[in-house]
Amino acid sequence: MPLPPERIDRFQRHIVIPEIGGAGQVALADAHVALVGLGGIGSPALQYLAGAGVGRLTLIDDGRVELSNLQRQTLYAERDIGHRKAVAARRWLANFDREIAVELIDHRITPATAPTAIAGADLVLDGTDNFATRLAVSDACVAGTVPLLSAAVGRFQGQVGAFAGHLPGEACYRCYVGDAFDADDCDTCAEDGMLGAMAGWTGTFAAMQAVRVLLAGKAALGDPQWSRLHLLDGLAPAMRSFRVAKDPACRGCSVTP
Repeated sequence: MPLPPERIDRFQRHIVIPEIGGAGQVALADAHVALVGLGGIGSPALQYLAGAGVGRLTLIDDGRVELSNLQRQTLYAERDIGHRKAVAARRWLANFDREIAVELIDHRITPATAPTAIAGADLVLDGTDNFATRLAVSDACVAGTVPLLSAAVGRFQGQVGAFAGHLPGEACYRCYVGDAFDADDCDTCAEDGMLGAMAGWTGTFAAMQAVRVLLAGKAALGDPQWSRLHLLDGLAPAMRSFRVAKDPACRGCSVTP
């Protein structure tokens, strides 16, 4: 369906880019992205996906805004402290672009709840801060044949990887980290610290990679870069990338139960 004139005006700087064009912008308008985690990564990722014209967003987070979040979680202001992040994020979206369809899920993601939470999405962007949730999301994505962008950050380091373990020869997130982390036992940014702008770099890079995935087969920019992990170093600064091999023994994407 063609974009109405006001949407063409809003996204004209995308449309004039040959690698996106009108067809690419229409594809973004038709896309559905589920964001798991609305913190340091999810905040800027959400803002740039909304700015890019992604037409439908599912916002998944069971937390509440805290004062310490404001150092890096750019969606929120002091008035949001104590409010649920998903609700505050929806309020931001309503002020930014009323045309975006929004669904809220404000309960914790577990292996039992993840499949329903991501159902119908064209892409899941996971910016959560623990392995148990990440692996639950990854397994649900494989089972539901939904592509996954996994992003993480700490101190001066970030990583963003695109996974499609449901495809032959492509790795899932579990292929990358293995089975040893199916528990809530990882370090947190409260313990390790985090440069606020590092979360912004990781989140905006994840949003750019999301646009690549959503435009695959629809515009020249479309290049999902499956099984490729990008490591961002804010201290150097530098970035390097490598391919994650599919694990033939992975119980998430290779071993049939």
